[in-house]
Amino acid sequence: MTGRYLDFDRDAWAELRAATPMTLRQPELVRLRGINEHIDMDEVATIYLPLSRLLNLYVSATQDLQKVSSTFLGTIAPKVPYVIGIAGSVAVGKSTFARILQALLAQWPDHPQVDLITTDGFLHPNRVLEERGIMHRKGFPESYDTRSLLRVLREIKSGAECVEAPVYSHVTYDIVPDECVVVKRPDIVILEGLNVLQTGTDATEFVSDYFDFSIYIDADESDIEQWYVERFLTLRESVFQDPDSFFSNYAGLTDEEAVETARGIWRAINGLNLRENIAPTRDRASLVVHKQADHRVDRVQLRRL
Repeated sequence: MTGRYLDFDRDAWAELRAATPMTLRQPELVRLRGINEHIDMDEVATIYLPLSRLLNLYVSATQDLQKVSSTFLGTIAPKVPYVIGIAGSVAVGKSTFARILQALLAQWPDHPQVDLITTDGFLHPNRVLEERGIMHRKGFPESYDTRSLLRVLREIKSGAECVEAPVYSHVTYDIVPDECVVVKRPDIVILEGLNVLQTGTDATEFVSDYFDFSIYIDADESDIEQWYVERFLTLRESVFQDPDSFFSNYAGLTDEEAVETARGIWRAINGLNLRENIAPTRDRASLVVHKQADHRVDRVQLRRL
């Protein structure tokens, strides 16, 4: 990616924070962290605050451009949210990254309302996946209702007053009936998901067409697989114990059985999806952050304008 991107090591990126204040407190960070993730306040200051500053500048510039366009056309344009896409593998830390970024961006005075939606809500219901014989392909591009996702993004970007997005349960492993996330013309929308940067050969419209900025969270596959195994072991002791959990049958596995099961799932589904569909989209991102085995970011690459 050399040439298309500006490369920063950890220290060089941290310097770009400038005077951006720390608006996140330790108790809130603990609440935002995902399972088995060890992000501390130093990581927030070093990686997230410079990114928050960069995005604040981008959002302000985009808002100014919209005002200029409206002046030229002699119209009053509806407020159009700035849309940020976050992509990356299962277990790489997308959800935590998105939540921390959301919390920081909402503290800037020019864009206090920041909404977060995930593509999990746009997975086809399990009954549909079973009917189509692709339950084992859950998370792959064909398992998503891409038309509905594109419709939601289209409405958000048109400045619609109220847009509804479906909700997914990681306990039942399915869409929650009659429940939705409501997006009411926020300043920023963050969309987090596995394949948000994907393009298809036949489609004429892509999810990424609606992004103003996109982030790919990268790491060595061996590290991501290990994080997935560790998360599986933690879930076995917590969520899987719930009788309503889709994975309750895994609750009684021994440590050895759980590790073997998790690695089998990784090889058959998540690792395959990463190599075939997710990793190839990395070069389409506006920003790539690379994590080390300890979850800390060691390199940031920013696409040249």
